[in-house]
Amino acid sequence: MTALIENLALGFGVSITPFNLAFCFLGTLLGTLIGVLPGIGPVATIAMLLPVTFGLPPTTAIIMLAGIFYGAQYGGSTTAILINIPGESSSVVTALDGYSMARAGRAGAALAIAALGSFFAGCVATAFVAAIGPLLSKVALSFAPADYFSLMVMGLFASIVLASGSVLKAVAMIVAGLALGLVGADIETGVPRFTFGRLELYDGINFVPVAMGLFGVAEVLRNLETSQNRIPLDGELSKNSLTGDDLRMAWPAVLRGTGVGTFLGVLP
Repeated sequence: MTALIENLALGFGVSITPFNLAFCFLGTLLGTLIGVLPGIGPVATIAMLLPVTFGLPPTTAIIMLAGIFYGAQYGGSTTAILINIPGESSSVVTALDGYSMARAGRAGAALAIAALGSFFAGCVATAFVAAIGPLLSKVALSFAPADYFSLMVMGLFASIVLASGSVLKAVAMIVAGLALGLVGADIETGVPRFTFGRLELYDGINFVPVAMGLFGVAEVLRNLETSQNRIPLDGELSKNSLTGDDLRMAWPAVLRGTGVGTFLGVLP
């Protein structure tokens, strides 16, 4: 425990210097500006902004890259909330409630909840991993393929059980998702599956274009269909700010997401 506290103190002493904090803020700003573009993603954002870190000390460069990654992740939730187009796979669920809040004139509150929830979960998960990282690494490495398969099956069944409305539609969407996931070369054997001779499909179908098509194209078609009877957005400024009631309603979901994300995030 003493070594852990000493290492944390050393890390904070290096990272919270004004020089490193300035580059962390710059990286977060640049990552958010580029992450707002749908389909870019944190990895592509880091690849594009990597030359910016050339010439910086290694510690400062890593801090800036971490800020770019975090900013790009938040940028994906911004497009999900404002225009119902998830920029990242993790932003798909955000689009469900966030866009509804934006349509009600509460886009600012939705963006604030997304930012605060992400910041809280990231801080808690980082502290948790730093405290019991060695133990978690042993548990994570003990996961066998059968364990991962069990987790996937549990997730599929949970999607069916927790789905609202028709169970048949939930099963159909899961089957459609599995069919799209089978496209591409097999990871172990390299045998192409459902590529129909197209080299473009050998890498599979990425999740982000599918999500953008399902949410973005559907929203465009819906707007075209109801262009005459569209209800204008409520632009009252008082409704656009974050209130205490919003925080009280959001905290249970934030805590649940923090627990699930911390557990799944340590798995290799």
